[in-house]
Amino acid sequence: MMSDHSNSPIFQPFTLGHLQLPNRVVMCPLTRSRSNDAGVPPDFAADYYAQRADAGLIISEATNISAQARGYALTPGIWTPEQVESWTRVTRAVHKRGGRIFLQLWHTGRISHPDLHGGALPVAPSAIKPSGQAFTNDGLKEHVTPRALETDEIPAIVEDYRHAAQCAKDADFDGVEIHSANNYLLEQFIRDTTNQRTDQYGGSIENRLRFPLDVVRAVIEVWGGGQRVGIRISPATTMPGETSLDSDPMATYGAYVDALSKAGLVYIHDIEGTTQLSRDPSGVDFVALRQRFNGAYIANNQYTLKLAEETLAAGKADLFSFGRPFIANPDLVNRMRTGAPLAEAPKEYWYGGGRTGYSDWPGMDGPIHIER
Repeated sequence: MMSDHSNSPIFQPFTLGHLQLPNRVVMCPLTRSRSNDAGVPPDFAADYYAQRADAGLIISEATNISAQARGYALTPGIWTPEQVESWTRVTRAVHKRGGRIFLQLWHTGRISHPDLHGGALPVAPSAIKPSGQAFTNDGLKEHVTPRALETDEIPAIVEDYRHAAQCAKDADFDGVEIHSANNYLLEQFIRDTTNQRTDQYGGSIENRLRFPLDVVRAVIEVWGGGQRVGIRISPATTMPGETSLDSDPMATYGAYVDALSKAGLVYIHDIEGTTQLSRDPSGVDFVALRQRFNGAYIANNQYTLKLAEETLAAGKADLFSFGRPFIANPDLVNRMRTGAPLAEAPKEYWYGGGRTGYSDWPGMDGPIHIER
């Protein structure tokens, strides 16, 4: 039997910077591996995202800022005119249905493979091999020991972020989210377990934060201030690559959050625990981090409507992001509001393929047709 949750505060409007969100439900980034080898999303990506436009905010799948940034086959990019053109079809379709969408800017760093770079090694702050496997066009292959970036190469990557941020603006996104989580490049610099540099980008907390904060400043400059720029962090996650935590995560991430707040970012999107696995904080005080930030706080990781309501009532978060439930439930917000049952997406549809299991999931009342 369905129950009406329309009066839940989760479904009430929220002001996020310059945007008025109709509810506090965020669609978090979901890698779906439907793009071509040139990093161009398919035409039907516009249907997929527009079908989910009832979310208060959509954050796109992680999107490579450059060819060097690639760590997985069939993931999209945002540095070429062809990619911008395809993403513009997505934003146009989302906006036509009244939605709001940010693009997530991504550099995978060492979580990659030479097959994705014409035989060249992936780059990282230090030459430390991650465990696990990379997804290539020829299937899964063991990660390799990356090449440590030279000091004078790092400013060029900041410029890659700047260029990608401009491309996202050109594609008419409502804003961008900087991917500084899940042990990809920015977080590889932040943690002392993956950053063993001895130059100005390594050693002290201040030095380890230098590159990520340079990226933040560059992106903010493109967007004319921080009110259209958010960031994703994951102080407690060990995936991918099974990297251990920073030796003092509260000192490191506390300093990071302080700097991000000072920069004027519109939100922090925090993975509370290990992605897809656990809400174990591993010694990280998420409430303390949230209190150090002046903007909005998006909580993520295995939230339910009930947990979101309790967390909101306790003042521990402002918005709540949901991932896998959005795969098979394009009208997730309405299903949650009405207490309707949720569909489950078989894992074989999560990554790769075409429209099937991607843009063909019906809503409660049948197919959701998108006009473009």
